[in-house]
Amino acid sequence: MKTNVYSLDAKVVKQLDLPSPLFGEAPRDDLIKRAVLSDESKEYQPKGSYRMAGLETSARYVGRKEIFASVKNKGIPHLPHEVLPKGGLGKVKRVPHAVKGRRAHPPKPQKIIIEQMNKKEYSKAIRSALSASTINALVSKRHSMKIDMPLPLVFENSFEKMLKTKDFVKTFDLLKLSAMMQRSKEKGSKSALVILDGNTSKHAANNLPGFDVVNVKNLRVKDLAPGCFAGRMVIFSENSFKKLSEMVV
Repeated sequence: MKTNVYSLDAKVVKQLDLPSPLFGEAPRDDLIKRAVLSDESKEYQPKGSYRMAGLETSARYVGRKEIFASVKNKGIPHLPHEVLPKGGLGKVKRVPHAVKGRRAHPPKPQKIIIEQMNKKEYSKAIRSALSASTINALVSKRHSMKIDMPLPLVFENSFEKMLKTKDFVKTFDLLKLSAMMQRSKEKGSKSALVILDGNTSKHAANNLPGFDVVNVKNLRVKDLAPGCFAGRMVIFSENSFKKLSEMVV
């Protein structure tokens, strides 16, 4: 199975073989979903209350009824009370049902919120998502437009040296991808994913509506299948395509 390598004028300059270990995997929606959820869970921020919240008070509790400073026979509840000057007892504090007391079960920052995934499973998931991006029927369905060109799209290395957004727009217009950009602009949806080997043209490509740009070293399943749905249009530079083949295979 081969794919075309395009110049910046959208002309085919050569062809590349698609490595079967990388793009020959059958799409697995269950693995892709698990991998996307795992990726997203790593971006969650741990949250929790201050450990001493509601406890920084002079309130104390005396358990034994007959001991000095107990609240027996004083007509007040046997709960922690503030210590006032001259031995007086103030309001109930510290306990959850007291005003400004601690919470009974506050969120704890040490709670494990990351969903880990086996490395072999994750590798299979990323191969599955890449394979789905080469199936025209899936890509057409995801983007609600007919796509007939061989997938994935691979550009020669000069693609990484473009510094202006208008140059990207001109190149993609020649490949009839302007409708995808227009739809993303109107709907606010994700469109294509641009995978580069460097960061030179990252900011210029990021300005395209719905387009995401990622370095090949940082590629994750959530980039290939946002929302857990595979079949995203993927655009490579030739360098990034070769490097990805080495990394994943």
